[in-house]
Amino acid sequence: MDRLLKETAERVFADHVTRAAWDDAESGIFPAALWAVVEKTGLHKVGGADSGTGWDDLFGLLTVAGRHAVPLPLAEMLLAGTVVADANAAGFTTIAAGGLAPWPTAARQVLSIEGQVSSEFGCAPASNLAGEPFAWVELLNPRPVAVPRELPTLLAVSRVALMAGALERVLEMCIAHATEREQFGRPIAKFQAVQHGLAVLAGEVAAAGSARDGCVAACGTPRFVDEAAAAKARVGEAAGIGAELAHQVHGAMGFTHEHDLHRFTRRLWAWRDEHGHETVWQTRLGRRVAAGGADRVWDFIVGA
Repeated sequence: MDRLLKETAERVFADHVTRAAWDDAESGIFPAALWAVVEKTGLHKVGGADSGTGWDDLFGLLTVAGRHAVPLPLAEMLLAGTVVADANAAGFTTIAAGGLAPWPTAARQVLSIEGQVSSEFGCAPASNLAGEPFAWVELLNPRPVAVPRELPTLLAVSRVALMAGALERVLEMCIAHATEREQFGRPIAKFQAVQHGLAVLAGEVAAAGSARDGCVAACGTPRFVDEAAAAKARVGEAAGIGAELAHQVHGAMGFTHEHDLHRFTRRLWAWRDEHGHETVWQTRLGRRVAAGGADRVWDFIVGA
């Protein structure tokens, strides 16, 4: 990911992703002020045809967004921009997968993964595990657009990037808490059980980052779907383990509304399920391996 782009995204999200923005989003109020800053800085154009950026930048930006638990449908906005030229002009485009889309009530138009787009649609309210608004969408008077066959897989990889970023932040929060929190006259980071939990969490974060890097590097190659399947399965597993360990380190404190930890762990649980839980991708990958036969397993792993 371009260094300047990363630094810009970090500053924008650090300054403008606030508790008020999270609370508004979970109350169904679109964080318009945050979206205005994203528009002003041009971050919503990353990955688009005329942006001078590519997949590494797009998924890198989503990793940064995951680190800050950005309460915008940024993944859908960015991916829609790779399909529809004016997707995020004078508003934004969200994507419906299986009829379900994030923030359609605030969107200018909705793009379906089947290749239809419309600014007219009906909505039936829903939400994800993080409490962010979703809706079941019925497009009215849609027009056809050409969408890449890999769009569902790209949406899955967007969750890989978001989870990898959120896990990085969760680890930082756990280390800070364990260093500052004292029991029996010393920081809890001095206790072996806590050290063990942090070490396991660090391993999961590293595995998630590696899986994300592997599938992003495979974008546009014949290995992409297989790498994405492995990444979604592995990072989904890391999300479950990481969220559990994080709440163990923080104790009951992390579940309170006043603490920020749950903002990340609830999104980890949501992203883990969205666009295919790990069992879905494990099954798909297993069938691919089985179809090649026992003699081809190693070649499949190394991409020979």
